[in-house]
Amino acid sequence: MATEIKIKNIPTGYQSVISNGKHAVIGDEPISAKGTDLGFSPVEFLLAGISMCKVATIRNVARRKGWEIGNVDANLSQVVSRQDNGTLKTRVESSISIEGNISEEQRALLIKEADNCYVTRMVRGDWEFVDSNVLEPIV
Repeated sequence: MATEIKIKNIPTGYQSVISNGKHAVIGDEPISAKGTDLGFSPVEFLLAGISMCKVATIRNVARRKGWEIGNVDANLSQVVSRQDNGTLKTRVESSISIEGNISEEQRALLIKEADNCYVTRMVRGDWEFVDSNVLEPIV
């Protein structure tokens, strides 16, 4: 099933109302980029999606195995550098904390599963971007 997101960009800063048809959030750019800093930036949304998938994967695997865990926290950061050929190289680092009475082997397995979560595999995969269609404005 296809995932669909709709964006309505408003004239203030770079604020966008982002909706999946059921839920809505505000996206924006930081003040340093002439935004109003009232929402996540596009890169922050991308990292949030990856980190959410990582912690949800840990929770899912632990539930399936009957392991009792508490809070699962993740911190992600990224650095982008331009290569000599002009392409961008992005490095994403993550740290994950899992509360609970589990062994180091169990913790290591959960982290390994998190590092191979669906969104991470998707981002590492082969993407095809189709040029945008023109939509008529709603009046």
